[in-house]
Amino acid sequence: MPTGVSLRDAREQLLAAAERVLLHGGPAALTTRAITREAGCAKGVLHRHFTDLDDLLVALVQDRIARLDRQAAILRAGRDPVVPTVAAALTELFGSVALHVVGLIIARDGLRARLRAISPKGVPLLTEAAAMLSGYLAAERDLGRIERSADPDTLAMTLIGTVHLAFAGRDGELPPPADVERLVAGVLAGSLP
Repeated sequence: MPTGVSLRDAREQLLAAAERVLLHGGPAALTTRAITREAGCAKGVLHRHFTDLDDLLVALVQDRIARLDRQAAILRAGRDPVVPTVAAALTELFGSVALHVVGLIIARDGLRARLRAISPKGVPLLTEAAAMLSGYLAAERDLGRIERSADPDTLAMTLIGTVHLAFAGRDGELPPPADVERLVAGVLAGSLP
């Protein structure tokens, strides 16, 4: 008798199931049993696609980092005012599963060690998000929409830290968009012409 059902795109379904478990139960809830139960498959399916739980979680973090590439393209293509654009990008980042992924990286030593081999500096995902914002701010500086003396790297890291604190510990409740814009405007106040 089969122990599970046939899955299309099993790898993607397992990643999606891991996201749902993480969102609903936090890092401690992430077990191979919980993920395969959520995906509706046998544990053997998970082990056919991933060597172990941390391998699956590395893939989850890498998937979130790849999504930043799409967000960066959206930032580069737009020409809306800087403050609401940055606020929207940070809300997209922290309003999704990314905030939970950061907690996961902090909570799991084995995962963090594996990610260090891929992303040796900073906190994976946050480091790439800061690079995305820095690139956007540098482009805006080149267009004259940010002061020439502005340091995009410092601004990006400050924005990531500030807005991360506004989203952290809210149990799924997002801060009001006006609050996020106010924080972004405060960080960028000395850098806007």
